[in-house]
This record gives sequence, structure tokens and C-alpha cells, in this order.
Amino acid sequence: MSATMASTVSAYTDKIKEMSMLSLLCSCFYTQPHPNSLYQYGDLEVKGLNKRASGQSFEVFLKDLDQFGDKSQAQPLPSPPRREVSLEELQKRLEAAEERRKSQEALVLKQLAEKREHEQEVLHKVREVNHIFSKKTEEKLIQKMEISKENREAMLHALKQRLHEKEVHAAEVRRNKELQAGLSG
Repeated sequence: MSATMASTVSAYTDKIKEMSMLSLLCSCFYTQPHPNSLYQYGDLEVKGLNKRASGQSFEVFLKDLDQFGDKSQAQPLPSPPRREVSLEELQKRLEAAEERRKSQEALVLKQLAEKREHEQEVLHKVREVNHIFSKKTEEKLIQKMEISKENREAMLHALKQRLHEKEVHAAEVRRNKELQAGLSG
């Protein structure tokens, strides 16, 4: 019995999710669904087609004029009165249309020119930024090369000085050996 009740509750829950608020209220009062879900408004018939979570679609039918018993109700709408248009008025309209077209064209050309000018400014700025970047990079590279050249020259100078000191020390050692050899011998 509990399984049947759970399936009934789940069916009602699904039905409530699919229904609009008006349909939900109507279904509370009228438990039987309306055949073909057909609604009538004056000379219109509306039939609901698909109910989905994303919306609902309808089909609208106009009643036939023969269904009206009284033909006076089914009068066609009067057409608006036509007025004669003179050649001058047509010419004025054509000139006005030509002016609108020209002003629209001028506006588009102006917008394109402004866009092109903006693009040129952006390109100029990019080139300027790239030029500044390349100058700074070049300066840094030259500075690093100078520093490495100075370091290399300092290392060579220090190496020559140590070599000179070793030669002086070797000459002193040789002289001391000769003096010791001359004194002992």
C-alpha cells in the first residue's frame, strides 16, 4: 500500500512541475482534464499543444464566418482611406530618402574613419612601446657586455700580477740558491 501511495505522490509532483499555476488551480477544482484542452475566446479557439519545462505552445483557430448566425457581427474591417500622392510629393519623399541614405553613408564613413584613426593610434603606441623596450633591452645588453669586459680585464690584470709576483719570487729563490751554493762551495 505504501508503494502505491509513493508512486501517486511522485506522479502528482511531476504533474505539478509541468503545469502552470492557472492549470494547477483549475485541476484542483476540476479533477477531469478538459477534452483536447480547447479554450474559446470570442471567435478564437485555442488548443494547448506541448507542455514542457521550457514553455508551452498553442494552436489558435479562427472560427468560420458561416458559424455566426448574425452576419452583422462578421463585418470586415474598413480599409484606411487612400489619398492621392502627387508627383511633387513623391519627388520630395525620394529626395528625403536620398538625404537619409547620404547622411547614413556619411555617418558610417565617419565611424570607419574614427575606427581607422583609433587603430593607427594604437599601432603607433605599440610601435613606440616596442621601440622603448628594444632601446632599454639594448642598453641593458651593452651594460652587461661592458661589465663582463671590465670583469674579464680585471681578471687578466690580476692573473698577470700574480704571474709577475711568481716570477719575482722565483728569481729571488734562484738568487738565494746561488748565494747558498756560492757560500757552501
